[in-house]
Amino acid sequence: MPAHPARRITLPHSAAAVPLARALVRTALADADAPADGDTAELLTAELVANAVQHTPPCAPIELVVELLANGCQVEVHDGDPQPPGDLSARPGEARPGDARPDPWQEHGRGLLLVRTLSSACGHRRTPHGKAVWFTLPARRLLPAGA
Repeated sequence: MPAHPARRITLPHSAAAVPLARALVRTALADADAPADGDTAELLTAELVANAVQHTPPCAPIELVVELLANGCQVEVHDGDPQPPGDLSARPGEARPGDARPDPWQEHGRGLLLVRTLSSACGHRRTPHGKAVWFTLPARRLLPAGA
């Protein structure tokens, strides 16, 4: 059993979900003095929650799960749409023929690229009520004192 139980919260299906999700991640990591990078965890959480709000029906619940691990953390966003969120399996530099690259000048389309690039692992799975999209972050490497 993990030293810190997973934290769960049901989020509103609105723009208010993003700051609530960021606050939960920040608090969960700070309360446990977790080794994962909080800024990156907040950024990636915001991307996944914003996607869930934008791409799922308004009546579909959104749930955030933050699990602290001995070697970092895992964050999951559950939503009611079983459709995959896009390609979370391609790591940076692994573009395959036919893959569409996000246009850096467009407002949308870079969120999953950020998740793939900044996480140590990510993916999605079907759930009884839709899907869960997740990422893990490794523990931060702490510099020795005086370095």
